[in-house]
Formats: sequence, C-alpha cells, structure tokens
Amino acid sequence: MEGAEVEEALKVLDASLSHIKWRLKSSSKRRLQIGPFRSLLFYCVREPSLLSMEIATNVLALCYEMRPVVMIDYGGKMPELQENLCAFLEHGQKVSHIFEQLRVMVIEDMIYLIHVKEMAKYVSSSLSSEMELLFVDLNQDPPKMTTLDDKNLLGMQLMSIQKLFSLYFPLEGVRNDLLPPDRVELQADSKSLSEPINTRSSLLMDLSSCMHDTEVTVPTINGWLLGYPVVYLFRKDHIGDAIYNLSTKFLRIYKILVSRESDWRKHVPQYLSVSAKMNYMKSTSNKGSHPEELMSFSVPYELSMRGSNEPWAESFLARLQSKWGRCKQTWSSLEMEVTECYPQAIAL
Repeated sequence: MEGAEVEEALKVLDASLSHIKWRLKSSSKRRLQIGPFRSLLFYCVREPSLLSMEIATNVLALCYEMRPVVMIDYGGKMPELQENLCAFLEHGQKVSHIFEQLRVMVIEDMIYLIHVKEMAKYVSSSLSSEMELLFVDLNQDPPKMTTLDDKNLLGMQLMSIQKLFSLYFPLEGVRNDLLPPDRVELQADSKSLSEPINTRSSLLMDLSSCMHDTEVTVPTINGWLLGYPVVYLFRKDHIGDAIYNLSTKFLRIYKILVSRESDWRKHVPQYLSVSAKMNYMKSTSNKGSHPEELMSFSVPYELSMRGSNEPWAESFLARLQSKWGRCKQTWSSLEMEVTECYPQAIAL
C-alpha cells in the first residue's frame, strides 16, 4: 500500500468502528503470549487508545500482506465479538477496496481476521514444505524439538487439516502431487467450494469442523495459522502432561516489534473519548516510542539456548524483513526482542 492508501485504511478503520459503535473497553483480559496456549490470561488495564493501536496494527499487517492471519483476543467476548468483527468488515468493504480480501474466521472458540490471498499462499507453502515448521513435543518431559512427517499420526492429521484449508483457500498452480499420496482425502461441502471464497457474500467462515475426529489441538492449529516458526504439539489425551511440562519450564519469549513513522502517529481515532484521545496523542507523540507488537511466541529455554541466533529464528526474522520492505513508509523499523519468562501455572 502507498502512503495515501495507508491513510485511507486508517480513516476507514476509524469510520467503521464508529459506525458499528464498537467501543474498545479499557478493562480487558490480555493474553500472555506463551506460544499458542490460548487460555494463558492475566488481567490488566488497557487504555482504549492502546487497543485502537493494536487493532490498527493487526489490520494493517493483513492489508500489507505481512501476515495471513491474526487472532483477535480483545474487544469483547463471543458471540458479540464475532458480530462486531463482521459488522466492521461489512462497513469497511462498502466504502473501500482495501479491506476486500479480509474475512472473519472461527475455529471452535477462537476468532481470527484473515487475508484470503495470503492465506492461500501460506497454506500452499505449508503443503509444499517451502518453510520448515518445527514442533515442541509436550507429550514428553523434558519437551523435545522435532519435525513431523506423514508417517507420524499427528503429522498426518495436521497435513490433512492443511489440505482441507487448501480447499477453502484455493491457489492456482497448486499441484496435487505436492501432497503425500497415502493421505486420506477429506470431504468438504461441495456448495461452499464451488466458487472462489472472495466472491461469497458471507464474511464469516466457521472451520471448526476441521478439528473433528483428530488428535490435533487448537494450540497447535493456532501456532501454524499465526505463522510461528516453532509450534507446541501434544495430543488431546495428553493435555495434562502438556500443561505440566510447559508450566515447569523457563521460556524464551520472542516478540516481533514494529515502530510507526511519526506522520502515522498523528492519526487520532475519532471514536475515542476525549481523555482517551489525549492519552493516544501522548503515547504516540515521540517517533520511535512505544514499539507495537506484531506477533509473539515462546520456546522452552533449554531448546533455544542461542536466543535470536537460533537458525530458525534468523530465518524467520529474515522472511519478515523481506516483507517489511513494502511497508517502510508506515513502520520505520522491525526487530526481534527476546526475553526470558519464569515457570508459571498454565490453564488450557
């Protein structure tokens, strides 16, 4: 997107949130980003202005095609959150083409915003093994780093789920011979697959059925969908073991941070209250201050001794930086921050 399109995207986002009267509340559950574990929560007070910056960062990461999927864990609870997201996109797509590739996706109790074309590319690259995905096996103590193949039960089931996604997000040129020959063919609703997804009237996709009759857990699917280079892996009947094995370990937290250009920070969302607007302007007054989190994930300390110098971490950052080149006019910097986290109780 060019500078004018970025400004347009901000204005449309602002107008859409105002139109549907979606108020981002100051008191919110905030997810501690310990990989894809979705119920690791702590309470904190978050200013509406910071929530506004967070949703703007997430939406622009999609529009810039930096990420195919973002998980929305703020702004309310289901089903109200789902209704607000659909209304937000419906209004935005009526007034601007910039949001036309965005959809709302639901998997069980998780909700996401996705970019349709980027999702198709991402699923295709996953099936063709263009990007190596590493797994932390939490079924055993201590956890071990591993890769999966079609001879492993969880590996077979995860690849079957990925193939189902490829049916919903088709990409020209994807060849069937890229898929393992002994995989069980998944059935899909022929009506839903008879036309490209971007021509459907509905903005909502519920893919919860992809989890049926598999041992693959939502945290594993989250890790893959959200583009983490390292994903936690465990069977549904080993949830207790996974909780124990991870909650007793030191972790490294990997964060990808971006900083906005100063001109961008002058945009003040009009749906905020007067006090929230003042806080927004104060928090964004200095260029380079308050870097925004693009994404984060964790890896057990013992499996990431080299920190940001791990080969997979360097490759991951290089891929993101190659995409960042198209949006330097908005984000003046992109960097990886690595910190340590003490063992703590986890609830799945």
